[in-house]
Amino acid sequence: MATNDSTDAGETGGTPGDDAATAPRKAGRKAGRPRRIDPERIVAVARRILQEEGVDALSMRRVAKEVGTTPMALYHHVRNKDELLMLTLSGMARTVPRPELPEDPRERLIAMSLHMYRTLRRMPWVVAVLSLGDLTDKGALWIMEEFIGAAMACGLSADDAVRAYRTVWHCVYGELVFRAAMERRAAEPGRVRNFPDGLLTEQDAAELPLLTSLADRWVQLVESYDLERQLRLVLDGLLGPRADGGA
Repeated sequence: MATNDSTDAGETGGTPGDDAATAPRKAGRKAGRPRRIDPERIVAVARRILQEEGVDALSMRRVAKEVGTTPMALYHHVRNKDELLMLTLSGMARTVPRPELPEDPRERLIAMSLHMYRTLRRMPWVVAVLSLGDLTDKGALWIMEEFIGAAMACGLSADDAVRAYRTVWHCVYGELVFRAAMERRAAEPGRVRNFPDGLLTEQDAAELPLLTSLADRWVQLVESYDLERQLRLVLDGLLGPRADGGA
C-alpha cells in the first residue's frame, strides 16, 4: 500500500524517449493524494488493539504501522485519536438487540440500566473508551432518550432526569470497572487477597470494630452483591415514593 511520501514509477522523471517539451511538465508534477486506505481495515486494527492491549496502547502511529501506511497518510482518513475511537464505537450498539421494555416507567428504568450493564459486561474495551469522556456510539443514544423520558414520566424535570441518568451510569460503570478488576486479580497466579486478609486482625477491633466483625463474611457479601437490588434502591431515592403507593 502506498504512503503519502511514496511516488509511482511514472512520477520519478522522464524516460529516455521523453522529448524536451514533456520533461519540464513531468518534473513539475505534484504528487497525487495518498491512496485510499480501507476504513474497515483501520477500524478493525484499532478495535483489535483496544481489545487485546487497552486504550493506552492505541495511537495513530501504531494503527498506521499495522495498516501498512504512515501516520501522515492516516491523518488524511482519520483526523485524530478521538475520531479513531469514535469509529471503533460506531455500530457496536447495533450488534446487540434492543430489549423489550416494560410499560411501567420505573421498571423501564431498571430494564435499561441492566441492559447497559449486561451489554458492556461483554465489551470491556468499550467501557475503557467510554471512560475517556464524551465518546459514544450514536446507535446507543436511544438508551439515554428512553431513560430521560421514563424518568420524566416518574415525575422528574428534564434537568433532574439527566442527573438521574448520570447517577445510574456512574453506578453501572463503577460496577463494571470493579468486577473486571476483581476478575483480573483473581486470575493472577499465587495471588494473596490484601483485604480483609492481611490487613485486619483482632488487634484492630478497638479502632475498626465494624470492619473487624464483618471481616469473616466480607468476601461473601461482595460476591453476593445484587446490582439490580441496589439500582432499585438508588432509583427509589432519586424518584421518591411511587405515586400509586406500590413497592
